[in-house]
Amino acid sequence: MSTTDWVVLFCTLLLIVVYGVYKSKGIRDIDGYLLGNKSLSWYHVGLSVMATQASAITFLSAPGLAYTSGMSFVQFYFGLPLAMIVLSISFVPIFHRLRVFTAYEFLEKRFDVRTRAFTALLFLIQRGLSTGITIYAPAIILSSILQIDVVYTTLFMGTLVVLYTVYGGTKAVSYTQLLQMAIIFGGLLTAGILVVYMLPDDIGLVKALHIAGKSGKANAIDLSFDWNNQYTLWSGLIGGFFLQLSYFGTDQSQVGRYLTGSSVSDSRIGLLMNGLLKVPMQFAILLIGILVFAFYQYNSPPIFFNKYELHKIEDSKYADQVKQLEIEHQAIFEEKRQQIHRLTQALDTDNDAAIADIRNQLHHADERAKQVRQDLVNLMQQNDALADTNDNNYIFLSFVTENFPKGLIGLLVAIVFMASMGATSSAINSLASTTVIDIYKRFVSKTGSERGYLSASRAFTLMWGIFCIIIALYASKLGNLLEAVNILGSLFYGTILGIFVVAFYVKRAGGKAVLWAAILTEIMVVALWWFDSMAFLWLNLVGCAGVVLFSLLLQGTRSNQQTVTSTLQPKL
Repeated sequence: MSTTDWVVLFCTLLLIVVYGVYKSKGIRDIDGYLLGNKSLSWYHVGLSVMATQASAITFLSAPGLAYTSGMSFVQFYFGLPLAMIVLSISFVPIFHRLRVFTAYEFLEKRFDVRTRAFTALLFLIQRGLSTGITIYAPAIILSSILQIDVVYTTLFMGTLVVLYTVYGGTKAVSYTQLLQMAIIFGGLLTAGILVVYMLPDDIGLVKALHIAGKSGKANAIDLSFDWNNQYTLWSGLIGGFFLQLSYFGTDQSQVGRYLTGSSVSDSRIGLLMNGLLKVPMQFAILLIGILVFAFYQYNSPPIFFNKYELHKIEDSKYADQVKQLEIEHQAIFEEKRQQIHRLTQALDTDNDAAIADIRNQLHHADERAKQVRQDLVNLMQQNDALADTNDNNYIFLSFVTENFPKGLIGLLVAIVFMASMGATSSAINSLASTTVIDIYKRFVSKTGSERGYLSASRAFTLMWGIFCIIIALYASKLGNLLEAVNILGSLFYGTILGIFVVAFYVKRAGGKAVLWAAILTEIMVVALWWFDSMAFLWLNLVGCAGVVLFSLLLQGTRSNQQTVTSTLQPKL
């Protein structure tokens, strides 16, 4: 990046941190630290909820996912609007009426302390691991720009986020997210316009989408019902609905955001705002990915998008072999570019026979290009067994840093940094609040002072921050970060949601039955994932339904045993 880009990046990040610290001054108790004194308006709640979900992973990995796999991932969000409606009707008024700090306090009132502690533990495991992945995403950017090991950039980014989260709590998080989302929306619009502008003069937006479509990248809707297909209309509407319902309804990182609303109405409208805007926003981000794909049909893409790993192998004893692979890669690209020009002409004349022949030629060229890349990956692994050989998360970053004008590169990199800071700080804050309220205050220090609980909140924020940084150091082994986070969530969210569904709607079920139902269901969900029995989105439905059914079964068995016992007792 140029000096101008570094200045833009530094000033933007400094503005965010100073603004958050300024807005959070005067926090004196746990209510202000964890819930921001419940003083935020509906639009503030809505943008905070969106920023918490839209981490750096969204802006780094989603375009890369569209580049390699197409638009199908947008179906993942189809269940979100319906989930927001259900939450607004059921969860939000209950949480506000009970005046809880965390969602899990309600479970003790409904069941018992063991169910509350077990559910909180599931959340802490899932969110702690996911937050580590979130920290890793912006560390990739610094690593790529500075050409240094990602370990050092991970430590830097993690430390930066943890420090201002420890100081300001929820209020710092929420106010910085408001400013972050305003900059993010503007930056995304600018990026989309620039990608189209950089295409050849005779290739506009419509023709670029046609080319991407004929290359199999515009597959936004899949109507097939296949348990093993990750992204279909049905997995998004059904499995995605249960995932989003659990994430927004039971994950403290989100519950803590809308509990800051000044009223039930503000929390409800904020969630509905998220439901209306999230799908179009995600569609736009994926669309940028396939436009980048169209751009690289006319401009030679790197043989490998992770510059740090590429430079490492180029400077190794395998340099001559790498050079030969780069020559082959360039030759295949030139062949593909000729076919793309033919495809453009065929699209103009609606020549279906020519289009089918060109698609076949492009398919064969793609297969050869994949083999060249695989040969390069094999060399990387031979040179360094610990090399990061998945460059999916680097595609959009590489495109931006190589092609965007000075100043704008710094702004877009700042956007990804801010998205990570917003999501990570929300998550760390929620981990601390759950630990303090559901574990520390409940089991360790039941009669402490407000100042003591505030100090404990800051201490646990720091502790969870360090834990997440440690997890981030190992995140490079997980492939596409966006999919990794959602798979991890699907292992736990269905079970957690099932516990809350039973709490709200199955009045006959008791705490003991629900606890054992949750344990059995969680074992079943992990087993289904381990043996790759179905696409991960369906695990959310299985988890929720499993807890409900097992609870009814175990409660019914227990009730029958009690009936038999009372019948056999002698009557005096």
